[in-house]
Amino acid sequence: MEIKNAEFTLSAPNVAMCPRDNKPEYAFIGRSNVGKSSLINMLCRNKKLAKTSSTPGKTLLINHFIINREWYLVDLPGYGFAKRSKSEVAKLDQMIRGYILSREQLVNVFVLIDIRLEPQKIDLEFMEWLGVSSVPFSIVFTKSDKLSASKVRQNVDAYVQRMLETWEEMPPYFVTSAEKGEGRDEVLGYIEKVNQSLKE
Repeated sequence: MEIKNAEFTLSAPNVAMCPRDNKPEYAFIGRSNVGKSSLINMLCRNKKLAKTSSTPGKTLLINHFIINREWYLVDLPGYGFAKRSKSEVAKLDQMIRGYILSREQLVNVFVLIDIRLEPQKIDLEFMEWLGVSSVPFSIVFTKSDKLSASKVRQNVDAYVQRMLETWEEMPPYFVTSAEKGEGRDEVLGYIEKVNQSLKE
């Protein structure tokens, strides 16, 4: 897939305020500081599209970007380590879950995982919830440039083994580096394939 056009559309505080058309939506989510904005900018080849920040947890709204005027890339708030009050965390959680469970246009959630870390409970629980809720999702391992190729393979294998303890099969997964552009064609190719299947 070639991205010819990527534009910010709107930031919504809840699912009711999201765009009113029926274009397919692909949501990106992960723990704070997983490299989500960098990945989105790499996929769209636009360094200024999603705002990157050294402060984890900057995305507090549901951000829609229209791609090639055909589908939406949706940047969801991160979960995890951001310094937030309990009420703020609960409100964000409600917004994220409300969008994921009730947005009919949502066709896939990309869950971002830092390849450098061993499987984290918060990520495993979030994916478990997606599975129980029958929400299609894929895993995007980020920051592969921070490790050697053999260590990347080792960490991915360890993650797969951990997932298969509770899952019958692995969801699709991709290894990416925002720095080097690795995995871009694979992620976009997957989106293209799903978009194509929706038209059939």
